[in-house]
Amino acid sequence: MRRVYLFCNAGMSTSLLASKMQKVAEEHNLPIEVKAFPDSKMDNIIAEFNPDCILLGPQVKYLYEKVVERYGHLGHPIFVIDSTDYGSMNGERVLKAAIKKMKESEAK
Repeated sequence: MRRVYLFCNAGMSTSLLASKMQKVAEEHNLPIEVKAFPDSKMDNIIAEFNPDCILLGPQVKYLYEKVVERYGHLGHPIFVIDSTDYGSMNGERVLKAAIKKMKESEAK
């Protein structure tokens, strides 16, 4: 089971996107768990669950460098969700982007 975890300020709007992404994963029988969390819980969540992909909501893109510095050594993709896809809550496109980044990461 792959873990794709989203982080934003409070985890509210990102929770909606995560549920849409999870629905797409289930429709395609993909062994992926998608969850959303507030950025304040990032350290604990990453330490406990070691997600395969870390996505940041556009509203916390300012955290990107800090997150890469802190967790980049794990070798998992870390990226900011496209603001257009986030705004339209396009779970399919965001999930595809995450899968693509995980495949690229594994190929290294």
